Amino acid sequence: MVFQFLDRYRDLGLLLLRVGIGCSIAFAHGWGKLTDGVDTWVQYGQTLDALLGIGFLPAFWGFMAAVAEFFGGLLVACGLLFRPALALLVINMAVAAGAHATGVIEGSPWHAIDLGIVFLALVLIGPGRYSFDERFGATHTARRAPRF
Repeated sequence: MVFQFLDRYRDLGLLLLRVGIGCSIAFAHGWGKLTDGVDTWVQYGQTLDALLGIGFLPAFWGFMAAVAEFFGGLLVACGLLFRPALALLVINMAVAAGAHATGVIEGSPWHAIDLGIVFLALVLIGPGRYSFDERFGATHTARRAPRF
């Protein structure tokens, strides 16, 4: 009740979340993987072999993970092709969490799990009013779920 006045800023909050998380993924995670080159791509691609037995073309799969993180992050920040970009990021985070959980990559899986949950929630929520998808008619914020 006290914070009900903030409801009018829902789309502004989604914009802040989209830009913050999208730029973080693009520049703190994806850019380094993308620019580090083939050796890094092979290293990331080999996690698929260790996890799922997908051992062919590790450089390609590592490159695709880097592309998904960099360009997916930018698309999320812009709210353009929002849900498809997030779907790719959810897959990336699932692979990263699995690689950390099984010891293929050192470290805790929880950061990847947390980001995966955020990305999955954003798939369900949508990009909000201040997005390219909304501007070009890919989403409709006027249709809201009923309040309970």
